[in-house]
Amino acid sequence: MDVSFLKKSLKIPVIGAPLFIISNPDLVVEQCKAGVVGSFPALNARPKEQLDDWLYEINEKINNFNQSSSTKAAPFAINQIVHKTNDRVDHDMELTVKHKVPIVITSLGARKEVYDAVHSYGGIVFHDIINNFFARKAIEKGADGLIAVAAGAGGHAGTISPFALIQEIREWYNGPIALSGSISTGQGILSALASGADFGYIGSAFIATKEANASVNYKDAITKYNSDDIVYTDLVTGVKGNYLKPSLAAAGFDPENLPKSDPSKMDFSSGDGMDKKKAWKDIWGCGQGIGSIKEILSCNQLVDKLSLEYNQAKNRLNKIA
Repeated sequence: MDVSFLKKSLKIPVIGAPLFIISNPDLVVEQCKAGVVGSFPALNARPKEQLDDWLYEINEKINNFNQSSSTKAAPFAINQIVHKTNDRVDHDMELTVKHKVPIVITSLGARKEVYDAVHSYGGIVFHDIINNFFARKAIEKGADGLIAVAAGAGGHAGTISPFALIQEIREWYNGPIALSGSISTGQGILSALASGADFGYIGSAFIATKEANASVNYKDAITKYNSDDIVYTDLVTGVKGNYLKPSLAAAGFDPENLPKSDPSKMDFSSGDGMDKKKAWKDIWGCGQGIGSIKEILSCNQLVDKLSLEYNQAKNRLNKIA
């Protein structure tokens, strides 16, 4: 699929990752206005009826910006957890179609009927994967692009080196790919492109922004700790991912001796059980790239910083070449 139209709409080739609890309309709109794809998980809108309001608000604010500004906002994306325990998928997809969300990011399941629904109004679908096997499955089902979630990514993440993962996928696939895994600088974005990706996929850096729906302690932790403070575990959701050790310790766990999770207990249903909400709220997902994040910025300031670093890195490489 040709995504040149998407690249042309961006200040830098970045898709903001959907962040559980943290991504909200304010953050999404500011990401888009700053020139990167903003995104949020549909499940962040609770109760489910709130999703209609969120999508209306995001579309309205982006349209108002486009009418009043000399620059156009980037498109936004919604993340659908296509897992068998998510009883909201059909409801959330109906609203996605109703509001014609430009980009849909699917996770934990590739379903042709979901892709067909997005294609019915001209939307595009990226599916996130952790290995080459799942990449092939997603494309076979009709995904337009892939998000390669490599080692070092925040939250749910794989274990394969980003260089190896991109290389394996590029042996058979020439469509759009976003690369995730410890990308928190402009240099990292350029590295993703050099490895064969079309976009960098950035999450953790946006947690430490003023618009993010994260606690002050969570934002401060992002600026304080580094890769030594990250642990890879399936304890939180049943799916392995990267989390901040201090948050696990504060929740009463020994980060160096964590219990194993039962994958069969993985649950993304719409129930508002306190244990489930508390896990996401108090145990903080985070990628290994946080060592470069030194301060809490506005979303616009962060994108400007990434853009400066990205262009400086390109200029430095041009001099070497």
